[in-house]
Amino acid sequence: MTVNGIFDEMYGKDGSVRQPYDHIAQWLGATSGDVFANKREQADLLFQRIGITFAVYGSAAGTERLIPFDLIPRVIAAREWEQLQRGLFQRVQALQMFLADIYHDQNIIKAGIIPASHILRNDLYRPEMKGLNVPGNVYVNIAGIDVVRVSEGEFYVLEDNLRTPSGVSYMLEDRAVMMRLFPKLFSENRVAPVDHYPAELLRQLRSVAPEAAAHSPTVAVLTPGPYNSAYFEHAFLAEEMGVELVEGQDLFVRDDAVWMRTTHGPRRVDVIYRRLDDDCMDPLAFNPDCLLGVPGLMSVYRNGGVSLANAIGTGVADDKSTYPYVPDIIRFYLDEEPLIGNVPTFRCSRPDDRAYVLDNIAELVVKETQGSGGYGMMVGPKATKAEHEKFKALVKANPDGYIAQPTLALSTCPTFVEEGVAPRHVDLRPFVLTGRDGMALVPGGLTRVALTDGSLVVNSSQGGGTKDTWVLEE
Repeated sequence: MTVNGIFDEMYGKDGSVRQPYDHIAQWLGATSGDVFANKREQADLLFQRIGITFAVYGSAAGTERLIPFDLIPRVIAAREWEQLQRGLFQRVQALQMFLADIYHDQNIIKAGIIPASHILRNDLYRPEMKGLNVPGNVYVNIAGIDVVRVSEGEFYVLEDNLRTPSGVSYMLEDRAVMMRLFPKLFSENRVAPVDHYPAELLRQLRSVAPEAAAHSPTVAVLTPGPYNSAYFEHAFLAEEMGVELVEGQDLFVRDDAVWMRTTHGPRRVDVIYRRLDDDCMDPLAFNPDCLLGVPGLMSVYRNGGVSLANAIGTGVADDKSTYPYVPDIIRFYLDEEPLIGNVPTFRCSRPDDRAYVLDNIAELVVKETQGSGGYGMMVGPKATKAEHEKFKALVKANPDGYIAQPTLALSTCPTFVEEGVAPRHVDLRPFVLTGRDGMALVPGGLTRVALTDGSLVVNSSQGGGTKDTWVLEE
């Protein structure tokens, strides 16, 4: 049902329940608020026992807390999921080709589609990757694409996450907790499984091992350590894949290979699923002041002695200043029209766009191009006049560092809040996996929900919560 321009995923335009939510509506009608409150307490205890926390920077309550979990699942019909999957595969394929091109022939620059300065002067472009051939030509092994819905069949990509996308552990644990709390609900609905994600991730990672690797390549997850906000996910995925979780100090370079220190002696590592930023991967090649990585790693990488997932230098493709070019990137490499559109975007680097943004800042969402996690962003209609003036000054001082977009009417889903069941805005982050043999997409994803009434900021780091995401099988 569309209310004030907002599409509700549970109700149709006439107020009737949309078919994917038939069983959920019956379940909600038959379940009291007391039962939901009790189940939510159980869910909190389960998450506390598991240890799922997330950093909420600036929170007076402390830097770590449980990520809020909503008990009412978000439901997507099979046909809707097929539509999304086609669009996501198309987008990720084009972005892979873009990265291969800008680090090799740079045909897209020569064709005049993207200015050379936009790429070559971007802080996230890594000249060290120029001419380096990555296994299978796969730069992005794990992509988290943020998608929003605005009407019955209308989706938009809000953001591409191609460096170290997080959140998949919450997708898996949300499902596990829901199945434990409401087993009957799953027996009454044909919900596509998601628990095979770790096995699929491991398969895709092994597929890009160096040619010289053993028959069963050794994979390790490289983490910055327990103080990182996503450390739970790093440990969770390593355990679920049955591989080692390592820090930089656990690895060393010798004989043009990367080795892992073990109680049984050094063991060669073939594939590193890295959760470190580029700057910290190798102090000899990047930031010498960051000691979280492995000295000499880049030399081994360049010589094909180890594979990194995701590749170094992928940030230039998910930078928010590159986002407006993605439809043209799809057309250039695939000769196809985008199946999922971009949100209309104003580039503050353009004088006309900048003038419009400054004149209409109260109606726009302004984003720092290299910001993430909901930081460096201002939602105009919800911001104060002081915040408007602050962002005007930021845009004037550094126009290349900002983009702006109209405020999208994100769809809503029923959510259990203090006053009962009420609609709250949601987005979706599906995780596209890519290896030598192509792409895979687990049917689901991380649904993030803005728990505050009217809020459009769904980021967990900004106080948003998560939901289990159901894709119904036909």
